[in-house]
Amino acid sequence: MAEQRSGGASADHGGRAAPEHVLVVFPGYHRPWAAWINQRLDTHGVRATLQRWDPPREVPLEDSLGDLLLARGRVLLVLDDWFFELGPRPAGEWNDVLRGFVASQADRFAAVNLTNRTLLPSTAVLEPVSLWGVGEEEAEARLLSRLDIEPRRSPARRISPGALVRYPETPPDIWGEVPRRNPRFTGRDDLLTELQERLMDAERGNAAYTLLGMSGIGKTQIAAEYAHRFSSDYDVIWWVSSDDRNVQRDRLGELAVALELPTGSEPGERIRAVREALRRGDPHSRWLVVFDGWDDIRDVDVMVPQGPGHVLITSRNHGWREHTDVLPVRNFDRAESTGYLMRRAPHITAVEADEVAAEFGDVPLPLVQAAAWLGESGMEASEYLRMVREGRLSTVDEPSTGEGMPNTSLTSWSILINRLRRAQPQAIDILSLCASFAPGRIPLGIVRAHPQASLPEDLRWMATDLPAWTRALDTLVNYSVLTRETRGPVTSEEAAPQQESIHMHRLVHDIVSRLTDGEHRDAHRKAVRTLLAEADPGNPTDSRNWPRYSELLPHLEPSGALRSTDPRIQTTVLNCLRYCDRSGEYKAGTRLAGRIRGNWTGFMDPLSPQMQELTTVEGDILRRSGGFREAYELDRARRTLLAAAEHPDELGDLKSKICIARDLRFLGQYKESERLQREVLAEAQSLLGETQQLTLAARHNVGVVLRMLGRYREAYEQDADTLSRCETILRPHHPSTLNSNNAVAQDLRLLGRYREALGRQEANVRLHVRILGPQHLQTLYARSQLALCRRREGGFKDDIGAVMAGVLDHLEQAQGRGHYLTLSAVTNYANYLREHGDLDRARELINEAEAGYRALLGPAHPVSTGVLANTALVMQSAGERTEAMTMLEAALAGLTAALGPDHPWVLGCALNATAARNFNGRVSDAAELSRDTLRRARHVMGSEHPLTLSCQVSLATDLRGLRETEEASKLEEDALLTLTRTLGAQHPHTLSARQRNRPYWDFEANL
Repeated sequence: MAEQRSGGASADHGGRAAPEHVLVVFPGYHRPWAAWINQRLDTHGVRATLQRWDPPREVPLEDSLGDLLLARGRVLLVLDDWFFELGPRPAGEWNDVLRGFVASQADRFAAVNLTNRTLLPSTAVLEPVSLWGVGEEEAEARLLSRLDIEPRRSPARRISPGALVRYPETPPDIWGEVPRRNPRFTGRDDLLTELQERLMDAERGNAAYTLLGMSGIGKTQIAAEYAHRFSSDYDVIWWVSSDDRNVQRDRLGELAVALELPTGSEPGERIRAVREALRRGDPHSRWLVVFDGWDDIRDVDVMVPQGPGHVLITSRNHGWREHTDVLPVRNFDRAESTGYLMRRAPHITAVEADEVAAEFGDVPLPLVQAAAWLGESGMEASEYLRMVREGRLSTVDEPSTGEGMPNTSLTSWSILINRLRRAQPQAIDILSLCASFAPGRIPLGIVRAHPQASLPEDLRWMATDLPAWTRALDTLVNYSVLTRETRGPVTSEEAAPQQESIHMHRLVHDIVSRLTDGEHRDAHRKAVRTLLAEADPGNPTDSRNWPRYSELLPHLEPSGALRSTDPRIQTTVLNCLRYCDRSGEYKAGTRLAGRIRGNWTGFMDPLSPQMQELTTVEGDILRRSGGFREAYELDRARRTLLAAAEHPDELGDLKSKICIARDLRFLGQYKESERLQREVLAEAQSLLGETQQLTLAARHNVGVVLRMLGRYREAYEQDADTLSRCETILRPHHPSTLNSNNAVAQDLRLLGRYREALGRQEANVRLHVRILGPQHLQTLYARSQLALCRRREGGFKDDIGAVMAGVLDHLEQAQGRGHYLTLSAVTNYANYLREHGDLDRARELINEAEAGYRALLGPAHPVSTGVLANTALVMQSAGERTEAMTMLEAALAGLTAALGPDHPWVLGCALNATAARNFNGRVSDAAELSRDTLRRARHVMGSEHPLTLSCQVSLATDLRGLRETEEASKLEEDALLTLTRTLGAQHPHTLSARQRNRPYWDFEANL
C-alpha cells in the first residue's frame, strides 16, 4: 500500500492546478463522508458532484471507471476495503485495471482512504490520503492538499449552522440504542435513497414512513443502515424497540431524560414531554425516531411524534397504510443476493451464488444464514445445496409463517443447528434457553447476574464458565442467529456479561423452538422463570425500577411464570402487574391480569393472599382505565367469598370494602359509597391506627364522596383535616399530600371562595410540576383545576382557553379520547368555548362528551345526565330554545331522581331550566321554579354563594316579567350589593347582573 500523506495545504503535487470541479465517487455505505467532503469543497470555492457508485459486475471494470472520466475535473474515490468488494469482483481484476487504465490517467484520479486495514497494493497509483482516525481540521487539510486546493481564510460561501454537515466521526448529540452498523450490509441503495428523499421532501409534521414487509425481509437492517448512513442529517437519532408495548413506551420515554426535559419518571408523562419537545423542535429540530417492529398499532396517535423531524417505522402490519406513507420492502434483487453471498463466502462463483439465491427466493434472512454457513464452513456450494434439497425432517413440521418464507429455509437451519450441536454444543444450550424466553429483546445477562439461581445441570456452565459463555454467544452472533443489543452511544464500552441483552428475531425464535431439543424445555422454562424472579427488583412503586420490569414482563407467559405454584415467582408476577398499574400501562395490565387469573383459578384458593392482591390491583387498573362496572363485579365477588369464609380476614375485608366504596362512587351511588367509606375509615383507624397510609387514603376518599354528594362545606373540612395529617405524616411534597391539596382547592372553588382557591392551586401546581413533572397525570389534573379556578375568579381572559386545550391534548395522548379524565377536560373546554361564542366547536365537543359519558357510564348516571345541561346551553345560545328547554327539563328530572332536590347539581340545572321557561314564554312557570330554587339554594349553599346569588338574579328577572317590579328590584339590588362585596365590582358575575343578563350554570363533570 502507498505511504499515506500527512496533509497540509501547501503540499506540492507536481505543479497541478486546483480543480474547478470534483466528482466524489463513493459506495452508498459512505454517504456521510461524501456529504462532508462535498460541503468542505464547496466552502473553499470548488464545485463538487456526488456520485454513488456500485458498478454492475457484468460490466468490465475499465468501462465503469472510464465512464467516471466523462465528468470534467478530478475524480475523487472514497476508499476502504468495502470499496473493492463492490460487485464483488476478483482482486486480480482491480489490480489489473489500477496498474493499467488508472495509471495511464493518474492525473484525473485522486483518493481518500477511510480504513487502517491494508488495501490492494496497486491502490498506490491513486496516492490515497488517509482520513482514518484524524480530527475534522486535519481531515479537511489533508483533503484539500490531495486535491491541490489552497485553503481560504474566509469561506467562499457561508453555511448556516442548521445546514452544516457533521463530521462523520462525530456522532449526533443524542444517539439512542441504534443497532451496531452491519459491516456486511448489502444493496438497498436505491431504497435508502428514495426513503431519504421522501422524508426530506415531506411537509413538516408529516415526515413519517413505514418500511412494510414480511419477517426476515431486512426491515430492521434497512432502518439501522438509514440511521448510520444519514446520521449527519440529524442531531438526535433515537431507536425504539416496539415488539412489546411496555418496552416501547419506556424506551420512547427515556428520550425525555436524554433531552434533559423537566419531567417525572412515569412513562406516559415522559412520552407527552418528548412529543411536545419534538413537535416544537426544542432543543433539537433535526431528529429521527425509529420504531422497530411495531405491529400492534392501537396507540399510533399517542406515540408517533410530529414536528420538524422524521419518523421511521418497521412493521409487518398493512394497517400502517392508514396512518403513514408506506415504502414496501421486497426481497433482494438477484444482484444484491449474489453480491452478498460472494462477499461472505468468497470461494463460491457467481453461478453458484445465483443458484443458492434462487433456492431461497432472494429472501434476506435465509440468505444470511446460507452465507454464514458457507463462509464459516468453507463448504462447496454444490454440497450445501445438495444437503438442503435432500434434507429430510422427520421430527418437526414446516413453519407456517404465511409470509412467503421458503420451506427450504427450515432445512438450512436444521443443517446449521446439527453442525453447532457437534462443534459448539454450548451454543445450542443458549439457543434452547432463549426459546423459553419471548422473541425480541432477551435479558440474557440475568443468567450470569444471578448465579445462585437453580439452573438445570446442562446449563450450570453458563453461570461459572465466562470464556465458554463468550465463545458460544460469539458463535451465534457470527452465524447471524442472534444480535447483541447496543445500549447508549456508539462510543460506550461493551456491557458486562451480567447486563448483556440479545435480540432474537421472532421468525428465528419460531424456527429455533422447533429445531432445538425439546427434551429439556420444561426444565429450561423453569430456569427462566426462576431467573425472572431473581431479577425482580422487588419494588414496583419505585419508578427507577420500571425499565427492569418492562424488560421482564414479556417473558412471564413464555416461561410458564403465570402458571407457577412457586410463591416467589407469583410475587414477581404480581410485581409486574403492580408496575403496569403504577406506570399507567393500563391496557397491558388488564391483559396481564386476565391471563394471571385464568391460570391461577385452576389451582389457587380464591381467598389466598395472592388472589386477593390480584383482585385489588386488577380492580385499581380497571377503575383507572374506566372499567367501573367490571371492577365492581370483581370486587363484589371477592366480598361474597370473604363473607362466606370460615375464618375472618380483617385486613382482606377492609381492603375489599375500600375497593367497593370506590366502585360505588364511580357508578354514581354516592350515598351508599359514603356509608361504606365511613365504615372503612372507622375500621382502618381501629385496625391500623391514624398514621398508616391506608387510613389517610380512607380519609381522603370520604372527602371525595362528600364533594360528589354536594356537601361542599363538609368536604372542605374533611379535606383540610386530611391535608394537615398528610403534611405531618407523609411530608408536604409526597404525591398523596399534593393530591389532598388539589381536593382542598377544589372545595374552596365549589364554595365560591374563588380567590382563596386560585392562590392555593397556583402554588399547588408549581409543586406538582417540580416534584412530579409537568406531564404527570396528577399534574395535568391539577392544571385543569387551576384553569377552572382562573375562569371562576374572572381576572384571566386570554390564556384560559389555551391552557384548557393544552391539558385536553395531553390527557388524550395519555389515556385516549374516551377516558373519563379526558371527557371531563372536553366538557370544561366546551363550556369555555360556548361562553366565548365559538358555538360550532362547543357543540362538537359537548356532543362528544355526552356520547362518551353515555358509553362509559350509561344514560342514567348522574354525570351522563348532568352533561345534558351543557348540551342544552349550546342549543339555547344557538337559538334552539324549544329543544333546549325540553332537554333541560329532562335533565332536571333525571338529576332530581338520582340526587334529590337539594343537590347543587340539581339547583344549577334548575337555574338553567328557569331561563329556558322564560325564553319560551312560560314566565309564570319560570318564576315558580326560580322561587323554589332560590329557597333551596339559600338553605344548602348559603345566601352569599355565587350560585345562590345567580338564583336570586334569575328570580328578579322572572318577577319583572310578571310586572312584580317592587320585589324584583329589591332582590336585584340586594344581589348586586352582595356580589360586589364578595366577588368585586368588576367580576364577570357582578357585571353580568348589573347588565341584567340572565345567569346560567355550567355542569363540571367529575367522577
